[in-house]
Amino acid sequence: QVQLVESGGGLVQAGGSLRLSCAASGRTSRNAMGWFRQAPGKEREFVGAISWNGESKHYADSVKGRFTISRDNAKNTVYLQMNSLKPEDTAVYYCAADGPEFGIAWPPMSYAYWGQGTQVTVSS
Repeated sequence: QVQLVESGGGLVQAGGSLRLSCAASGRTSRNAMGWFRQAPGKEREFVGAISWNGESKHYADSVKGRFTISRDNAKNTVYLQMNSLKPEDTAVYYCAADGPEFGIAWPPMSYAYWGQGTQVTVSS
């Protein structure tokens, strides 16, 4: 069983930055982790994923070059650094764990555990 707690969301102006953190309890160090987001009236969408050792990363085209995913297995924590934020990045951001062991994936169904979400609001 893995529990995930996200933090770091908030209100920021367009062009600003935020850093999301996701602290995990339970074993996560051998599995991929990911970030997803869901805006009002829209389906949950993939943002970024990272392999167990951090060597493989994959991003949605909409955030490539602006967002960076990283992890610290010693702290059981995954991060999402978000730069050059745009109003269209406004959403609830969710951390996901227990993805492929020693692999990486981006479909939501690839992940077994989810956090409660943290709100990110970008004003224009």
